Amino acid sequence: MFKKILIANRGEIALRVQRACREMGIRAVMVYSEADREAKYIKLAEEAVCIGPAASGQSYLNMPAIISAAEVTDAEAIHPGYGFLSENADFAERVEKSGFQFIGPTPESIRTMGDKVSAKQAMIRAGVPCVPGSEGELPDDPAQIRRIAKAVGYPVIIKAAGGGGGRGMRVVHTEAALINAVAMTKAEAGAAFNNPAVYMEKFLQNPRHIEIQILADKFKNAVYLGERDCSMQRRHQKILEEAPAPGIARKLIERIGERCVAACKKIGYRGAGTFEFLYENGEFYFIEMNTRVQVEHPVTEMVTGVDIVKTQIMVAAGEKLPFTQRQIEMRGHAIECRINAEDPYKFTPSPGRVTMWHAPGGPGIRVDSHVYTNYFVPSNYDSMVGKIIAHGDTREQAMARMRTALAETVVEGISTNTPLHRELMVDAKFMEGGTNIHYLEHWLEQHKR
Repeated sequence: MFKKILIANRGEIALRVQRACREMGIRAVMVYSEADREAKYIKLAEEAVCIGPAASGQSYLNMPAIISAAEVTDAEAIHPGYGFLSENADFAERVEKSGFQFIGPTPESIRTMGDKVSAKQAMIRAGVPCVPGSEGELPDDPAQIRRIAKAVGYPVIIKAAGGGGGRGMRVVHTEAALINAVAMTKAEAGAAFNNPAVYMEKFLQNPRHIEIQILADKFKNAVYLGERDCSMQRRHQKILEEAPAPGIARKLIERIGERCVAACKKIGYRGAGTFEFLYENGEFYFIEMNTRVQVEHPVTEMVTGVDIVKTQIMVAAGEKLPFTQRQIEMRGHAIECRINAEDPYKFTPSPGRVTMWHAPGGPGIRVDSHVYTNYFVPSNYDSMVGKIIAHGDTREQAMARMRTALAETVVEGISTNTPLHRELMVDAKFMEGGTNIHYLEHWLEQHKR
């Protein structure tokens, strides 16, 4: 097992990994930008290294600075968290070439799954169902593009091969708009991802967003930890997640979970990963794989009892998975609300000094947050300041506990989206379960402030 790990991230995930290291008796080296000097995990750190100014390009995305910090502190491994460099194959490669262990998949796996076209091709070969669409990158010939769209059937969606986080997508409803939409998406993809390649898929009208969490070791052992429903989204950004997904038969989940495990073994995957699917009319369609720990991993931890971050560290150190599929058991229901520093209805960021922070507690409640009273939320990064997770024996109990937790939550000095979560927790359609990915945007239209 590693004696010392460098955590190449910030915010709540940096604190989450720091806690896992403490529990395992591993020393954690924290890195931080000048804007994060006052963060809780820096105050708690045994060792901390400033890696640059507030701008993430000069700090959390600065590969030489992170690797230098690992060298000067004699760290043995680097945990990338999520976001920033966590799915950057070049970074994983540089980490390993510099003599450190990257706590994540191999650079080859990240490369294959990071390009949406090669990921889809790998999944088709592994027998994982995919959304109907182009077999690979779209050609340059407009006549060929029109033929592919006609075969797939309108509406279609044009996606950037190197895209992610809801960027680089355009829905097309008619042939007249097709060629222009492809050209615009290519230009955007080239500018945003340095890769102009785009592909086409059938645009599903009312799907749900369901994902399967997997863990795998280098000995080709792999398990799936059930599913999460992440359909509550705004502009492709998740707001609220739950596990298990309401109203989907266990047999269907087991079938798709087994296929994900088989795909991991086929591509030689190592570490934590998430297969993301659109689910409509009883069918699953693969859209992408995230080759890292996800923001919403706590809901899976709450219902399975598996510590995903500790398992990531164990398999990166060369150990075997400490459990088999048979030992994975889903217990109860968990819901996670992402708490963002933003206006709850206009979504404008609200950085600044937190004059009062009171986190909720009680049975079945977990709070993952790096915030405290008098903490200054910087304007340079993502607006998420924490997550509240509620677990119960039933979905109804989890919702009741979440309502209580949200009512207890006090944040002053900045705006947060807790009022939105409070409303969603008493929304009839959400309480019923099974809302699709467009539901929240329609809800927001109807509840305009």
